[in-house]
Formats: sequence, C-alpha cells, structure tokens
Amino acid sequence: MRKLMTVLLLTGLSYQALAADLLDTVKQRGTLKIALEGTYPPFNFRDAKQQLTGFDVEIASEIARRMKVKPEFTTAEWSGLLAGLQSGKFDIVVNQVGVTEQRKAVFDFSQPYTYSSAQLIVRKNESRAFKSLADLKGKKLGVGQGSNYADMAKAAGGVEVKTYPGAPEYLQDLATGRLDAALNDSLLIPFAIKQAKLPLKAGAPVGEVATMAIPFAKGNPQFKAAIDKALGDMKADGSFGKISLKWFGSDVSRAPTAAKK
Repeated sequence: MRKLMTVLLLTGLSYQALAADLLDTVKQRGTLKIALEGTYPPFNFRDAKQQLTGFDVEIASEIARRMKVKPEFTTAEWSGLLAGLQSGKFDIVVNQVGVTEQRKAVFDFSQPYTYSSAQLIVRKNESRAFKSLADLKGKKLGVGQGSNYADMAKAAGGVEVKTYPGAPEYLQDLATGRLDAALNDSLLIPFAIKQAKLPLKAGAPVGEVATMAIPFAKGNPQFKAAIDKALGDMKADGSFGKISLKWFGSDVSRAPTAAKK
C-alpha cells in the first residue's frame, strides 16, 4: 500500500509539473522573456544610444507591465526566433509573426495585434512595371531568410529568390543593382527606405492581407488569457492606438483592404 501511495504521489506531482501553466512560471520568475530581431525598424531596432526601441518593443513592454512583470528582451536573427521559442529559450516572440496553419500546428497565438500586406520595393528610377510576383519571373527578388515573404516568393514559381539576414542587406543589394526588387511588410517599407537613405521606393502591394500575432508554447491557456487581456485592454483604453499612431500614423490593429496577388 505504501508503495502504491508513493507511486500515486509521484504520478500526481509529475502531472502537476506537466500541467503547470507558463503564466505561473512567468509570475514566479518576475520577468517575461521576449524575443525579437532588433534590426527590424520601425518594429524593433536600436537607436543612436543602442537602446532597443520601436513599435513591437513598446507593445511588448506594455504587455509585461500589465502582467505585473518586467520585460526581458533577447535579440536574434529572424531565422532563429521561432526555433528558439520552440526550444524554450524565451516565452514569446513579438516580431510581426504571421499566423499560418503551419505555425499554428506548433505554437498557440495571441489575438491578432497588427494587419498588413506584402509590398514590393524597387529602385527609385525603376521603369519596369512590377505589379505582381508574376511580373518578376526570371528576375532576382530579395527577401528576409525564413520569413513569410520568402515562402510567398518561392511559391510564386519562376522567381529567383535570394534570402538575407535582414532588410539592410537586401536593400543595399537592390540599390546597387544586384536585385530587381525586394519584398517585405507594407508597414515597414516607408521607414526602412527613409533610414537606409538609398534611392529606393515602395512598389506594388502583392498577396493577401496578413494577420500578425504573438506566438508561445502550446498548452498554456492561462498565459494566453493574460496576453489577450493585456492586448484587449490596451486597445480598449487607447494605449495601443497611441503607440500605433506614434510609429505609423494609423491604427495597425485594423485590417486593411486585401492587396493584389
């Protein structure tokens, strides 16, 4: 009987350990571990004093504040963010992660917090009419490694897709003629071009409107509820809109009209 009770007790403890919600871990630790690129303006980047700033940084910091914990930021290349999340290196990724069926099979997501569409970037003196990815067949297109845009470009077929660690690298290659066009988030492009100070301009929108949310490990309903409540309250009291207006001049939590394919 004693052995049976011991087994049951150990089994119960193991079950409780497995059933522990991420919210409990975050609360006990006192920090919310947040991963982002840190090289993705205006969403997240380092300012002249090398301090992390940007839309995603402010949103993530406000979420942590409302959860009554401190934000703890980690930066990594885009290609390593979701892998790091899956291995438990951090709690969430706040880096404009598109919600896809493939990702939903691995992670749970918060409610959507931004919407945008893919958009081409071309040289300022570009005379060719690139109105869709179909117009780029046989041409060289720059995208971020591991991004939705890389998948979109490869799925189009016939496009020579070249991947880069981030926007600064492919914008430079586009300006110097090594690429015919680049593809990225419509919200990012005006800021990225301004910062790069290169002879580039926004091109045609392509694809469907994308939904962005915050991914985290599956099986944490209390954690999801806490993240969703923080975002919902921010939208309701106007603080989300204030941050959005600061960086984009509009409310990015509202879905725009679908772009052309």
